[in-house]
Amino acid sequence: METVNALVQGFASAITVGNLLWCFVGCALGTAVGVLPGIGPAVAVAMLLPITAKVDVTASMIFFAGIYYGAMYGGSTTSILLNTPGETATMVTAMEGNKMAKSGRAGAALATAAIGSFVAGTIATVIVTLFAPWVADFAVKLGPPEYFMLMVLAFTTVSAVLGKSTLRGMTALFLGLAIGCIGLDQISGQPRYTMGKAELMDGIEIVLVAVGLFAVAEVMYAALFEGRTVESQNRMSKVHMTGRDWKRSVPAWLRGTAIGTPFGCIPAGGTEIPTFLSYATEKKLAKPENLEEFGKTGAIEGVAGPEAANNATVTAALIPLLTLGIPTSNTTAILLGAFQNYGIQPGPQLFTTSAALVWALIASLYIGNLMLLVLNLPMVGLWVKLLKIPKPQLYAGILIFATVGAYGMRQSAFDLFLLYAIGVLGVLMRRFDFPTAPVVVGMILGPLAEAQMRNAVSIGEGSFAVFVQRPMSLTLIIIVLAVLILPRVMKRRAAKLAAG
Repeated sequence: METVNALVQGFASAITVGNLLWCFVGCALGTAVGVLPGIGPAVAVAMLLPITAKVDVTASMIFFAGIYYGAMYGGSTTSILLNTPGETATMVTAMEGNKMAKSGRAGAALATAAIGSFVAGTIATVIVTLFAPWVADFAVKLGPPEYFMLMVLAFTTVSAVLGKSTLRGMTALFLGLAIGCIGLDQISGQPRYTMGKAELMDGIEIVLVAVGLFAVAEVMYAALFEGRTVESQNRMSKVHMTGRDWKRSVPAWLRGTAIGTPFGCIPAGGTEIPTFLSYATEKKLAKPENLEEFGKTGAIEGVAGPEAANNATVTAALIPLLTLGIPTSNTTAILLGAFQNYGIQPGPQLFTTSAALVWALIASLYIGNLMLLVLNLPMVGLWVKLLKIPKPQLYAGILIFATVGAYGMRQSAFDLFLLYAIGVLGVLMRRFDFPTAPVVVGMILGPLAEAQMRNAVSIGEGSFAVFVQRPMSLTLIIIVLAVLILPRVMKRRAAKLAAG
């Protein structure tokens, strides 16, 4: 009952004219950005992060929740019509969706993706509503050793699981940890790694790193390495589904949601595993007459299941973010930065210290999900027109927006040099396949982990054995090892199933 009352208050806060407008703008912007090939939700949220400095905290979080959801919805449009997934999450959608588009069924593919996203997003939001407070209540009982191990779990999740190579992921993480050490030492107050620059005494702004690594690096990388790619677009057909399409899609949506939600709740990292597992499941369960469509003319289950799994994972990922402060994707890592920009630290205390904000955010997910269904189905034709924006003008606009936003925070020319230096670093990381999310996570959580480790060691009277002596921190050590090993085993198994 307490949860219901809190949610009702959340709706009362979210359903103000201003907040509804921010939610609508976020959903529309997110969808538009998701539709544009190569610009995923992480780039969108990073590019718009500077806005957080000027907007009320609740409105800002609702705005980012809209972008977060909208970009995931929009990504399927590019995948189906252009065979260009903006995110790894929509790679599987492209496999069958693009084949459906080529055989003249683009409308049915887009419809099942939009409705499947709505169904999965709503079910996963209900799960967030029910379970997030319970996880938070449990996590409040943890001490410094457990907090430190939770942060190690966050480091492991984004470093080892998101990247293709564990070594590269860990290298990116240590780079983030090094950047997080710049500034004044938390205990002694001595400057660290500031190179005599007064501008670095307060550390490097998380917004600068996020905008530089995601938005600026994306534009530079596209200009340097992707300028000559030519995209071919499939024709749009009427966005509707036949009775047979519905009959095949509904079970696939439900199965996709059931597969995706647990992967979002646990810090298993990313949407690739659940979407591939969903695709493999649909292929395995398909009737013989439908199985023939897989890989040839395009099977609608191969779009419906993975798209539902993707959105369920993305929504459920808010549970570890809000209750434990653990981001499990690029976008949630940047959302963590947005919270920190307001001096709010997601974690066990969040449901106590910022209850009104959290419940308004959860309520906005229900509203945003409904808005997106209304926006997507009738307006697919409009989103498709965005694909005609010439790349040079589009990328120039992103650079201008990122530069003005970064300069507007402190009116510092030093910040601009830093922004573009980080952008160049982002290009190099992308060129050599280093994941960027670990840098952001290392930078945000590094100083917090350092403080918790110092506290934990002082509790253990100078001994690191305290981490294995306490049952919960020992359990977390085992989970860290499982996160390192299990996803790789499951990914290989899913790939074998999909191939078979």
